[in-house]
Amino acid sequence: MSRRIKRTNQEPRSRDERKESRPFKARSANKAGPRPGRKLGAKPPRFAGERAERRPPKAELEQAAPVKPVEVLLPTKVQTVKVTADENNMRVDRFLEARFPGLSFSHIQRVVRKGELRVDGKRVDSKDRLEEGQSVRIPPLKLDTPKAVGELSEAAQKTLAALKEMTIYEDDDVLVLNKPAGLAVQGGSGMTRHIDQMLEVMRDSKGQKPRLVHRIDRETSGCLLIAKTRFAASHLTGAFRSRSARKTYWALVPGLPKPKQGRISTFLAKEESEDDTIMRIAQHGDEGASHAVTYYAVVETAGNKLTWVSLKPVTGRTHQLRAHMEHIGHPIVGDPKYFNIENWQLPGGLQNRLHLLARRIVIPHPRGGVIDATAPLPPHMQQSWNLLGLDASRFDPIENAPEE
Repeated sequence: MSRRIKRTNQEPRSRDERKESRPFKARSANKAGPRPGRKLGAKPPRFAGERAERRPPKAELEQAAPVKPVEVLLPTKVQTVKVTADENNMRVDRFLEARFPGLSFSHIQRVVRKGELRVDGKRVDSKDRLEEGQSVRIPPLKLDTPKAVGELSEAAQKTLAALKEMTIYEDDDVLVLNKPAGLAVQGGSGMTRHIDQMLEVMRDSKGQKPRLVHRIDRETSGCLLIAKTRFAASHLTGAFRSRSARKTYWALVPGLPKPKQGRISTFLAKEESEDDTIMRIAQHGDEGASHAVTYYAVVETAGNKLTWVSLKPVTGRTHQLRAHMEHIGHPIVGDPKYFNIENWQLPGGLQNRLHLLARRIVIPHPRGGVIDATAPLPPHMQQSWNLLGLDASRFDPIENAPEE
C-alpha cells in the first residue's frame, strides 16, 4: 500500500517555557486498530504490534513523475557561502552533508579538523552549530576514490549477512535497518565496528556507498534510515530538514508521568567534562542552546512503579528524549547518563540496559509514496515487556500528537 504525507513548513510555536508538559487531547483507545487501505494523500493509519513493513507498489512508483537525479557539484576552489534560514542551528558536519551528499564522513571530519573550513573566519568543530547569516569558507572538496568492486572476503560476506539480517525495508534507493542496541552508527575514539563502516561492503558497481541520513544513539535500538544513492540522500536529508519525517520511540520509565499526554519544550545545551558529555536544560540565549520539543503519551503502566511511554520528537537534538524524560522526573530505565533517581531498585528480571526503541519511521519516498517502517522490541526490552505483562499490540496514543 502506498501513502503520501503532506509536507509541512510551519513555523515552530512560541518557545514559551510555560508550555512545558502541555497536554494534548488523544482520541479514545477503543477506536484503535488498523483501518482499511487509504487513498493517496490520506494520513497514515495507526499501527499496532509487529507488522510487515511496506514500500510503494512498483506500479505506483512507475506512475510517479520521473525525477532526474541531481548531480552534486563539488567546489574545486575555495568558496564562501551564507548560512540560510533553513540551515540555522544545523551542525557543521550535517551542513556539509546536506550541501554535498556525496562527501564521506571521514572527508568531512578531515577538512574540519585541519581548519580548512572556517565560519566567520574562525576554526570550528564538526559538532558546532551554525547561525543564519554566518559566512562559511568551504575548501576544495572531492569524492572518495571508489573502491574496486570485486569478490567479497569472508569477513565482508559476514558483514553483509549481518546487515541483511538487520534489514526491515529495502528498495533501489532506500534501506531501513533495525539497529541493535550497543552497535554505534558512526565511528569514534576506539570504535572499530559501526554501521557506517559496515556499509562499505554494499558499494555498488560505480563505487557508491550507502549513506547515513540520520543517527540514533549507540544504546538505542530500532529504525535507522540509509540512502543507497546520492539522489535518495539529497531528498531524504531534505525531508528531515523540513520535518517531513515522523518518528516514534518507545521507552520504559519509572513512575507515572502526569499529565498522561503532554508536550515538553526546553532549550538544551551540551555540557562537557573530562569523562562525559551530556545535554543539560538551558535558557534561551545561553551559548550553544537549541530549542527542543517532544510529545509524550502513556501507553500502559505496570503497577505504579514502571510506565511504558511513547515519544514523538519534533526536533532532533542530541540525547533529546533522554534529557527531556529526565527533566520531567521520569528518566528512561537503564540510561547510564540521565537516570539519577537515588535508591531506586530495578525490578527483578529486568536488564540494566537503556530501554529506548526507535519504534517507527514514516517519511516520503524520494520517488513518490511513503516509507513506513516499524522495528520490533529488542531482546532486553521484550524480556521486560513479558515480565511486566505489557502488551506490545496496544493502541499507541502518540498517533494523535500534533505534527509541529
